[in-house]
Amino acid sequence: MPSSPEDTTDHTGRNDLSGSPDSLILHATDNGVSTITLNRPEAMNAVTWDQRERVIALLAEASADPGVRAVVLTATGRGFCAGADLRGAPATGDRVPGDVARTIRLGAQRLIAAVLDCEKPVIAAVNGTAAGIGAHLAFACDLVLAAESAKFIEVFVRRGLVPDGGGAYLLPRLVGPQRAKELMFFGDSLQARDAERLGLVNRTVPDEELAATARAWAQRLAEGPTRSIALTKQLVNASLDADRATAFAAEAMAQEINMTTQDANEGVASFVERRAPKYRGI
Repeated sequence: MPSSPEDTTDHTGRNDLSGSPDSLILHATDNGVSTITLNRPEAMNAVTWDQRERVIALLAEASADPGVRAVVLTATGRGFCAGADLRGAPATGDRVPGDVARTIRLGAQRLIAAVLDCEKPVIAAVNGTAAGIGAHLAFACDLVLAAESAKFIEVFVRRGLVPDGGGAYLLPRLVGPQRAKELMFFGDSLQARDAERLGLVNRTVPDEELAATARAWAQRLAEGPTRSIALTKQLVNASLDADRATAFAAEAMAQEINMTTQDANEGVASFVERRAPKYRGI
């Protein structure tokens, strides 16, 4: 993953410096893969208000850009994301009822929703500690790769707080309610291998192989049928809150929409012609 000052060259070769929060987010797009890197290693990548807004914007751009076909979310240093750092948030006056809920809705929840709603597949390459909102940021991704040294911590209970950033939504769907409660009630550190065993992580790899593995997975996705993957992501995410009739109706409609894409036609044609498909992402 990038570790030098921000590379803002997009897939067309243009430079995009708009909205860059002083190199706290590294961003580069290459061969259809958009890599977003949290870059506050001295703070274990505790995410600031500016960083959050930049990540949300980059995910929205990835959805809209046909040149982006997969996203990798990672970080520099020893930490993936140690939680939220609110010290850079806009100043407010005295707190009144409703302020905290509004802050959560417009902040942590928007960040997690941006990952879940991104129209391109998002891979988390977890290089180190992912705590609090940092853990939820990883769990919201479509695929999670973790370095062997990585660990996940539901740190909220240690501070007397309720989990936010979608944690109580994400974890029961990934590991079931009992396991989710265990993680959230105790706030124990969960090593990468244990997270993989529970189903929170797709694969654990040696630290030195994390970047290459994430790149290889992302490249495979970038060479796939982008719109069908987007529709599949939507179906899977929605199915967790839908009854069978609703899920089946959504599946049929997704297939109807997908059959209007060039990639679907190419996939069928390549099968008939007994050749490898060449998907263009459209």
